[in-house]
Amino acid sequence: MDVTQVAAVDVTHAARMLDAVRSARLAGGRAPAAPRPVIERSWERLLRSGVDPDHDVRAGLLSREEVERRREASALRHVLPVLREGLLSAVDVAHHIMVVADDEGRVLWREGSPQVLRKADGLGFELGADWREDVVGTNGIGTPAVVRRPVQVFAAEHFVRSHATWTCAGAPITDPRDGRLLGVVDVSGPLATMHPATLAWVGAVAKLAEARLRELHVRSLERLRAVAAPVLARIDGRALVVDRDGWTAAVTGVPYTERVALPKSVSAGVLSLPSLGACAVEPLADGWLVRTVEEPAPREATRIVLDLGQPRRWSMRVRSDTGSWIHELSPRHAELLYLLAVHRRGRSAAGLAEDMFGDPARTVTVRAELSRVRRYLGGLLAHRPYRFCDDAEVEVLLPDDPRDLLPHSTAPAVAEHRRAATVR
Repeated sequence: MDVTQVAAVDVTHAARMLDAVRSARLAGGRAPAAPRPVIERSWERLLRSGVDPDHDVRAGLLSREEVERRREASALRHVLPVLREGLLSAVDVAHHIMVVADDEGRVLWREGSPQVLRKADGLGFELGADWREDVVGTNGIGTPAVVRRPVQVFAAEHFVRSHATWTCAGAPITDPRDGRLLGVVDVSGPLATMHPATLAWVGAVAKLAEARLRELHVRSLERLRAVAAPVLARIDGRALVVDRDGWTAAVTGVPYTERVALPKSVSAGVLSLPSLGACAVEPLADGWLVRTVEEPAPREATRIVLDLGQPRRWSMRVRSDTGSWIHELSPRHAELLYLLAVHRRGRSAAGLAEDMFGDPARTVTVRAELSRVRRYLGGLLAHRPYRFCDDAEVEVLLPDDPRDLLPHSTAPAVAEHRRAATVR
């Protein structure tokens, strides 16, 4: 049954038909019509997994802090303007809401009609909620994430009975660099808001979001290329610079290849790469400098200068035997790197949480931030405990007035260092 055509003529009639189809299928009887293949396959998965179609399961909501952490860590934050421009202009008028979930089906953003948002709350369609298919049944977030294509779910096509008053259309958004699922954008609303064109609309906007991510990736490679050019100019041999995912920014002495197959976990040192053989790998800005070697190349000590001397313009300069690069620091990263510079023997996640927040239990936030730091520090940041690598020389440039040391910071350890320096 083509539910979109039936619903376009008579929403109530289509809903009744789907309810009869669903009831018959779940009871093992003969249905008055066949459900759409994408819906039938979803029902079969859920029947095998034991999801109760008559029980509305609501997994625990994420805390507001965890939602914010996931937002900051998600690449979807870069395409929110595209999603809003493409969808929000119409969702409020059409009594829809726009929902964006991460790759684990967790709702991270919701916007649109206030009235519909309140109704969504009644279904457990809230910030931080888990809408994976194997948790809440067939739906416009979990099912597109499973099948990796846009899906519209109408009325009793939802596996769980309590969702049958709802209609939704969702499309997956994937990372153009590696095809990894980033999340799902969904447009949802009460049954009467169903429109046959919604699925194509949402799918088109999802493709625009992926195009934006491709554009951002090209820009990041251009920035890395600008850093790589003077470094490669000083190298006598075969080398290339790639980003964290292996996409090539620049080469010297080797044929250009669009992407290098890197191991899942990369750290500085010598490793073997397909088509290149033994290579010395070291961090360079937001990527890796890869040099082919016959034997492990001797390396001079890497020097790291953490410059906190300028008000609100903090940076980190890295100099090695192949050149130097600089990275501007956010306030939070300036705090963390300062604390690691002070504690050269390292700090545990709990120790840093206590230094930063006065609460050793806030390790999730600390680990998330240090994961972002590792994107540009690479192997220069060791862990267990967290610390600068042992063979790096670390220097901290402090402001003339101790009161100007990270003046924004409310971290207890930083505040104590300011106070102690002022007393001296």
